[in-house]
Amino acid sequence: MNLDRLFRPKTVAVFGGREADEVVRQSKQLGFQGEIWPVHPRHAEVAGQRCYRCVDELPGAPDASFIGVNRHQTIEVVRALREAGAGGAVCYASGFSESQDGTGLQAALVEAAREMPVLGPNCYGMINYLDGALLWPDQHGGKRVARGVALFAQSSNVLLNLTMQARGLPIAYVLALGNQAQTDMSEAIRAVVSDDRVTAVGLHIEGFRDIPALEQVVRQAHHRNLPLVAIKAGGSDRGATLALSHTASLAGKDRVAGALLERLGIPRVASLESLIETLKILHVHGPLAGSDISSMSCSGGEAMLMADAADTRRVSFPKLSSGQKQRVADTVTDLVRVSNPSITIHSTGTMRRNSTVHTVRCSVVVLICRS
Repeated sequence: MNLDRLFRPKTVAVFGGREADEVVRQSKQLGFQGEIWPVHPRHAEVAGQRCYRCVDELPGAPDASFIGVNRHQTIEVVRALREAGAGGAVCYASGFSESQDGTGLQAALVEAAREMPVLGPNCYGMINYLDGALLWPDQHGGKRVARGVALFAQSSNVLLNLTMQARGLPIAYVLALGNQAQTDMSEAIRAVVSDDRVTAVGLHIEGFRDIPALEQVVRQAHHRNLPLVAIKAGGSDRGATLALSHTASLAGKDRVAGALLERLGIPRVASLESLIETLKILHVHGPLAGSDISSMSCSGGEAMLMADAADTRRVSFPKLSSGQKQRVADTVTDLVRVSNPSITIHSTGTMRRNSTVHTVRCSVVVLICRS
């Protein structure tokens, strides 16, 4: 399956009412340079754009489409787009396999799409901050970037909240997968593996659909030195029940999911905050060669917190050699006690940070500084 046209469209068709209007407005706001074709059977225009009544009236086969109509109409629009040669579609409507009466409708949706990629159903869609393409009916906090991380999740709201972060993490792609009726996490990863502008991939996983396909694409990512990090939801019994009703995902046993991620070489984090901070490190540094870290702080209390935090994780603070200690000592005042993790830099002292960091040479250097 080829997602290139869907991920990097030149022409976009938008179906529906209020949500479709928002897609048109935000596409313009993000600076999309391609053509936008609103489709509505009764409207003459949408957000200042000429409106077409149906797929057959469109000037051509759109590269990407946002379908914001009800679940029954969604199937018909998908079929018409596929027959027209469209590049892919976002299916916004809910009420498919995550609902009691929707399993048959989801099967009909997949049949209508056949080889044409579809995201969802039951999802917001995607934002490409690199090229300014947006198929997203709600607010978001991102902006255009030249390079950054890709964020993939089944939950649209999780992604929405991640775009609102103010931690200096550049986001290249946001992709909501919803029920993963056809296009799943492995297909999404494959679509960005060859994009050199993507520096790392963050995954919010509710359930695994095609493990062999995931294994294959993760190997491709490792070959390209593209780091991945994941947070797995639905680990508790109650969480697994919610995953089933949210996106029809079978969450499975948490220990099995953890073992799978470890075997694939995908580090697992426990919170969205940790996901953001880990992606920041990977964006700046790339894949980490090991688990050695060094911590430099303004107080012994902070150094102790770092030591305690590391004790429950598989990271280590290597001892500094005598040569390293001397080189660090040469960059700070006599008030500084040189060790790892308690390299304590008192406020009365001065430090040439760059020199010290290059001297230590660990996989990660953590600086805890007073502003």
